[in-house]
Amino acid sequence: MSSAVIVSAVRTAVGTARKGSLANTLPERLAAIVVGEAVARSGFAPGRIDDVILAESLYGGGAVARHAAVELGMMGAGGMALNRHCAGGLSAIGVAAGAILAGMEQIIIAGGVNGGSMMPRMSQRDPETGEWHDWWIPPTHPDSPEAPNRDMSITVGWNAAREVGLTREEMDAWALRSHQRAIAAIDAGRFEAEIVPVRVKNAEGVEYDFKVDEHARRGGSMEKMATLAVLHPEIEGFSITAGNSSGLNDAASALVITSSTLAQAEAKPVLATILGWTSIGVDPARTGTSVPAVVQKLLLRTGVKLHDIKLWEINEAFAAVPLAACRVMGLDEENVNISGSGCSIGHPISASGGRMVITLINDLKRRGGGYGIATMCAGGGQAGAVLIKV
Repeated sequence: MSSAVIVSAVRTAVGTARKGSLANTLPERLAAIVVGEAVARSGFAPGRIDDVILAESLYGGGAVARHAAVELGMMGAGGMALNRHCAGGLSAIGVAAGAILAGMEQIIIAGGVNGGSMMPRMSQRDPETGEWHDWWIPPTHPDSPEAPNRDMSITVGWNAAREVGLTREEMDAWALRSHQRAIAAIDAGRFEAEIVPVRVKNAEGVEYDFKVDEHARRGGSMEKMATLAVLHPEIEGFSITAGNSSGLNDAASALVITSSTLAQAEAKPVLATILGWTSIGVDPARTGTSVPAVVQKLLLRTGVKLHDIKLWEINEAFAAVPLAACRVMGLDEENVNISGSGCSIGHPISASGGRMVITLINDLKRRGGGYGIATMCAGGGQAGAVLIKV
């Protein structure tokens, strides 16, 4: 029986939004760069690509995936914009794998693009007054005091910390270790093979290749973390800070997915086999603790056991999310986010799912292969997960 396999996987380095290296780079350009590089690395002719599925989350119409396909001359490839908020990239991979396994398509590019720096400013007309509200952002769910739909520090981070009983010190320690792990991975060159350089200009107009994740910080300490102000000092005991939260970032990721039958017939090296994918919904107030439930569903559907999973990527939208997941599922933290995650590498929302799977593939390969799960919560009370084997 044929499987869905990944034969190429690439991402840009992650930039810090609005003030980083990709601040003036359009998401359409980022998409074209990763899609073009992913196709080139796969060895497939561009004209053979059936579809391009890219997650988006901060845009308002259009389809960056189709824009990239046309720019790259892949006129026969469709383009889909997929939005499951933070988990969109994981869902794009799942949709692609499903189409491949169903025999409806042969080769699909899946991933995501996030241009936090270039997010358009939207407005909406108030139906009661007729006035236009500027800087309008589509709500992820109906607003409520326990789950504000435009303040994830409360809806995700703080609620998760309270539900599981996490302290400020535990979250700060997790975030600090995330930075240390990311810096160690960068210094060891572990990300180099998965990153495609992006040609950019600095403030002086000098061109250079942006090819190293820039959000992770050096020289951190628990003492420095403790000096950061909480985001809601008016809430008693509030413990979420900028330090134990993810950043706002720019990046893109793309993976070429095909069938194992086609890969074998054309002697394409297989990077990983996609064994399963799924998503769930929960009460929006429990968004930050939704990962254990989506993992349980994924394992039940695939028959793989929790103890079989060698490495985990659990996105650090807030440090509280992976900490809560580890505590609830009994995971060894030494096997979770071993090369950093959202607090350090950054969280380029719709590009994060692809980035996580790509890094997971390479980390599993360095450790001799095995099962890995990439999972994350998502706005509106959701979570997504993908199971791979290297």
